[in-house]
Amino acid sequence: MKILKNSLKTELNIRTERDYPVKGVEFIDITPLIIQKETLQEIINQLVEELKNQKIDYIVAPEARGFLLGTAVANMLEIGCIPIRKKGKLPPTTVESTFDYEKEYGKDQLELPKLVKATYENKNFYILDDIYATGNTMKAIQKAIEELGGTVIGKGVIMNIVALNDDEEVFSLLEVEEE
Repeated sequence: MKILKNSLKTELNIRTERDYPVKGVEFIDITPLIIQKETLQEIINQLVEELKNQKIDYIVAPEARGFLLGTAVANMLEIGCIPIRKKGKLPPTTVESTFDYEKEYGKDQLELPKLVKATYENKNFYILDDIYATGNTMKAIQKAIEELGGTVIGKGVIMNIVALNDDEEVFSLLEVEEE
């Protein structure tokens, strides 16, 4: 992995694992970044700084590592956080929308939960996750939100693997290239 951009001042500790979760995939594990309190705080602070002047109603955070970032950032921005779950993890009566998407190594389904005392219509959403690879997860989430009448005003991640996508609009703290 070659680092092309690094906005973090704290030490980068990133693990990679070849052929995980399937042969041919190099898994990039950002867990060490969020284990270290200084790095985690810097990540959250930089994301909040990027978003603080935008009109956002909800942070949208796909499971599982997106939950960690999304909740912390939403809390600091004093807005709600919508956890996007894999199909079957939410009670059926709480699901607003179920949709398919394709990952780098297979297909999956995600679910948007119903909002409390509101609908997705005419709300502004910001999708926040750990890593942006092909971008298919965020694209599927954006499409589902827009089908419900909401607006996705941005997407952000800790790390963007730039060789796997051509999305120049995603905000990232780190940009890397697989070697």
